[in-house]
Amino acid sequence: MKVVDFINNFRIETSANKEVENNVANIIEDVKENKDQALKRYTKIFDGYDLDELRVDEKVLKDSFDSLSSEEQDALITIKERIVAYQESIKYQDKKDQEFSYIYRPIERIGIYIPGGTALYPSSVLMTAVPASVAGVKDIAVVTPTFIDNNITFAALYVAGVKEVYRIGGAQAIAALTYGTETIKPVDKIVGPGNQYVAEAKKRVFGDVGIDMIAGPSEILLYIDEHVNYSAVAYDIFAQAEHDVNARTFLLCEKEDVRQKVQAEIDRLIDEQERRQVIEASLKNNHWQLVDNRENLLKVIDYLAPEHVSIQHQQQEEIARSISYAGAIFIGNYSPEAIGDYAAGPSHVLPTNRTGRFSHGLNVNDFLTSHALINLSSETYQEIAGHAELIARKEGLGAHGDSINIRRESK
Repeated sequence: MKVVDFINNFRIETSANKEVENNVANIIEDVKENKDQALKRYTKIFDGYDLDELRVDEKVLKDSFDSLSSEEQDALITIKERIVAYQESIKYQDKKDQEFSYIYRPIERIGIYIPGGTALYPSSVLMTAVPASVAGVKDIAVVTPTFIDNNITFAALYVAGVKEVYRIGGAQAIAALTYGTETIKPVDKIVGPGNQYVAEAKKRVFGDVGIDMIAGPSEILLYIDEHVNYSAVAYDIFAQAEHDVNARTFLLCEKEDVRQKVQAEIDRLIDEQERRQVIEASLKNNHWQLVDNRENLLKVIDYLAPEHVSIQHQQQEEIARSISYAGAIFIGNYSPEAIGDYAAGPSHVLPTNRTGRFSHGLNVNDFLTSHALINLSSETYQEIAGHAELIARKEGLGAHGDSINIRRESK
């Protein structure tokens, strides 16, 4: 497919359907009114569990860690340390001057949504809770529909230092974090990935609480040339497609024979995949292959602003510097997107659905608030006060003008 045809025809559905919207709206109002009772009822309906207590005992978190093998424990600790080191390296620092300063402070209380249900996501724990901890957030509340004890999600929470965990999920968990219940105190900001009900709930509560982003289906764009390991590229595509049937994959190359060789590897290897049915459904409906010149392919990348961009090309550094919009860019054979999901360092919570055009991946600085400190000298004031007073009076705000003028020295 040529670039011009792709851009003209590619569309993303960014809104939930009306049924989801209505269900989420009703759930949020129910939780606001009935609080813990509503949370327990929805947990029974959607997850099949009768809960006496919503909160997970801290001992369960430690026991989960203790139940892991030494290799599993070491993996969680090593990944945490890598994330800490990266986040500390990019954390904003106060800027102080005599007249102007800029100060950063951690958000007091945040909520984190960790997906659960039939799968466990310790990586999402580390990629969200650790940056918040590095920022200095005092209170971190985690919600996750995880109902078995001694699991690796709880172990990761223990490693991350999280103590406040609730066994709830879905839109009802987002409502509880936003508005509070008898058991759960409201938070100031909610972060973390979730399904379409979670995404819709975050959209609806935004304004009453801060959020990180509205997550859509995960996506990767690979820009490659003839020097790649074609089997590795096929596995990179499978790794994204196996997330779910809506996951999006894009393959960009400058030569048709390169595209054909990747497709041959996809065809050869797909029967071996554990999640073959999911991968096949994803590739059937959400996989695009584009062959064009570099100028046009770069236009595609900036148009899509993909969640993940993997560049495996002899001129990969030059290509990477030419990209304006992306959630994260992975350069070379030894930086596959899959390593970024787990252990590279930057958070894997990234913008999707073309929102990378105006947003960025979650990081330590998203858990900081900031404000300016203004302490003008008399000399500076006299230099600028006349200009400020003039504009104030032009706007018809006389008291503003008087407030400025009364401090001006006579001329």
